[in-house]
Amino acid sequence: MRVGAVLVDGVVPAKAGIKVRGGAQLRVEEPPVLQQDAIAEDLPLEVLYEDADLLVINKAPGMVVHPAVGNWTGTVVNALLHHCEDLSLEGGEERPGIVHRLDKETSGCLVVAKNDLSHRGLSAQFAGREVRKIYLAVALGRFKSGRGSVQVPIGRHPVHRQKMAVAPEGKGREARTDWQVLGELDVRDQRLTVVQCRLFTGRTHQIRVHLAHEGHGLLGDSVYGRKLFAERHMLHAWQLGFAHPKTAVPMLFTSPLPQDFRALGVNFEAPKV
Repeated sequence: MRVGAVLVDGVVPAKAGIKVRGGAQLRVEEPPVLQQDAIAEDLPLEVLYEDADLLVINKAPGMVVHPAVGNWTGTVVNALLHHCEDLSLEGGEERPGIVHRLDKETSGCLVVAKNDLSHRGLSAQFAGREVRKIYLAVALGRFKSGRGSVQVPIGRHPVHRQKMAVAPEGKGREARTDWQVLGELDVRDQRLTVVQCRLFTGRTHQIRVHLAHEGHGLLGDSVYGRKLFAERHMLHAWQLGFAHPKTAVPMLFTSPLPQDFRALGVNFEAPKV
């Protein structure tokens, strides 16, 4: 698509094959991305629970949560629009029902709001750190102790802006991850550790950054760990607990272990409250 995004001397849109004289100044302006309306798609959607106000799904690995540049279709939102007649628009028309997100490669529990009242109630619980969020991770190497807590701030990487990083003191946003070793694995001559992680904050890539900071990046994580033989970073949103936004009844959901976790020999019961 030709959009005239390359300017010569600030005023002339460049044409393909143009000859530029010495001393000319070139400027590339990123063309605006036109937002596309999400469309309903008949996609597989594993529903763990559903009522008139919300639903909890087991998000498949590799599935983006909502449409954005590069992923206008095939997302959780596209599947939800086919599955539900009503979804909350509290978070914007481009993200109907979405209260929180999981990375594309992360699998597991995701709660979705069907109306604005439920959305506001759930969002308040996430903001107030009242939601129970337990993840299962397969990390590289052996841990020196059986449990611990990482409490260091997270911010954008100073050079690689698509990455997150542990931030210097006084910068970044507060982040806390408590972890507990559940078991050890030896797979293809690689020493691995199965770790249960509890999130008390919800920063982007938090578990991946915090475990890498401890010297144990995730298996399959080409950004913070090592890709090796895994098809994705091995992180699963195992358990999600919150109060129902309308009735205030406590609710707790556990997502089944994915097949790729089981193939590594991971087989643990989710923690009891």
